Amino acid sequence: MKIVLVNVPHPAIGSRIPKEQLPPFGLLCIGGPLIDDGHEVELIDAELGPIELTDLTTTIISRKPEAVLFGHSGSSSGHPIIAQVSAAVAQALPNVAIIYGGVHPTYFWREILAQEPHVRAIVRGEGEETARRLMRAIDLDHSLSDIDGIAFIRDGKPVATSAATVIIDLDAYRVGWALIDHARYSYWGGKRAVVIQFSRGCPHLCNYCGQRGFWTRWRHRDPVRLAKEIARLHRDHAVEVFNFADENPSACRKPWRALLEALIEEDISVTLVGSTRADDIVRDADILHLYKKAGFERFLMGMENTDAATLKLIRKGGAIASDREAIRLLRQHGILSMATWVAGFDDQTDSDLLRGLRQLISYDADQIQALYVTPHRWTPYYRLAQNRLVVQQDLTKWDYKHQVLGMSRMSPVRLFAWVKLIEAAAQLRPRALMRWIWHPDPKIRHAIRWYYRMGRRVWIHEIAAFIFLDHARADGRTVFDHLGAAHDHEEEASSAARSPKPHLIGATTHGTVGAP
Repeated sequence: MKIVLVNVPHPAIGSRIPKEQLPPFGLLCIGGPLIDDGHEVELIDAELGPIELTDLTTTIISRKPEAVLFGHSGSSSGHPIIAQVSAAVAQALPNVAIIYGGVHPTYFWREILAQEPHVRAIVRGEGEETARRLMRAIDLDHSLSDIDGIAFIRDGKPVATSAATVIIDLDAYRVGWALIDHARYSYWGGKRAVVIQFSRGCPHLCNYCGQRGFWTRWRHRDPVRLAKEIARLHRDHAVEVFNFADENPSACRKPWRALLEALIEEDISVTLVGSTRADDIVRDADILHLYKKAGFERFLMGMENTDAATLKLIRKGGAIASDREAIRLLRQHGILSMATWVAGFDDQTDSDLLRGLRQLISYDADQIQALYVTPHRWTPYYRLAQNRLVVQQDLTKWDYKHQVLGMSRMSPVRLFAWVKLIEAAAQLRPRALMRWIWHPDPKIRHAIRWYYRMGRRVWIHEIAAFIFLDHARADGRTVFDHLGAAHDHEEEASSAARSPKPHLIGATTHGTVGAP
């Protein structure tokens, strides 16, 4: 079959302002197995440019595909754009098979199939094997009912098949790197870059996060094979920066250490950035020198909030003492720390936010990323927030950088002012500025200065957009009114509800058709 994979352009500030793009890793994960099955596969990445929607539609149509597969790392915020483009393509090519996958369609398959009849099928959960089977069935005109992990229209009604079996061997499906021109993708200040993935899932139960529900169990790739793949991309394609898509790659110390040692064995000079938990950094205090030697330059740690009551509410499971110690240990080993901090919880007050600012400054993280709590339906937090008023009706702005939920004690204008103040105060304090002026490690110095350049542009743009375009206001509707009820099964595994093994420990923000 002639298959086109489409990564639609996204209006998120993070996509537009830095003028640097990472490849849509999830679509590449789908593309590799489809190529191996003999299909003619092409990727159209409309984030590059970006391509205007009318031009994107024209480009897709001009390829005369038999199937068009849509997915986007923006998840819910990317859905309205995918809906618009896919409808236009289906109108021009009524016989084309429109396939849609990712986190949002996995949990909203009923609504999408009911409202967008042009969608032939939805891939639910991780999609490498499911997409292969689906394309084979469509190519041979076989029934879709026998394919696990999809949803489609049958007898005029949306139906879902049984959940697909979890992928145990993540190395069995290759990434379709041949689908991209590496020279067009950069990160970290103009350095050639890609997204990579060591593991999927997370063993923790934070109720604002959907990782455990989507992937269900933590699994990892073979450490040596992944290290060799990173080395090959560096040597053959001059890729310098590898951004790990994992939420918690270091969850299990033994395979994580094996990856670090395998990367060191490859003897390559690369920049690795990723996310982890502060607890894991503290746990690995004795091997942090391996982190640095392997190439890690920054870790994002989801601290989410500095208030103990809020941490308990969201079931974070971490400790403030661990957060402080992790930042100290990373700095001791020449690795940057980025702390995420979430605002917008219902009963936050001025005093809460002031206390949060003081604690963030005392943490002394190198970089701060302030986000807004967002009630996605696939997270347990949704049930806690479903009766709160929505102040941002535009789903494309449900991107963690716009306030979505109204607060009982604070207006959107006041919260926005606090968030901008916290960002500025944290990044412009004397200690932070001294590191910007000078750092003994030239690679870290480059990273700090790049982040300040990018952050300044984003910060100014966000203020201008809030004043002139995005001013949040309630229309009387709640989260439930916008998204509807969470179905009981949505708190359980969507992609890995069935597994050939009862437990697997030690065995990934990425554009998807049901992939990371």
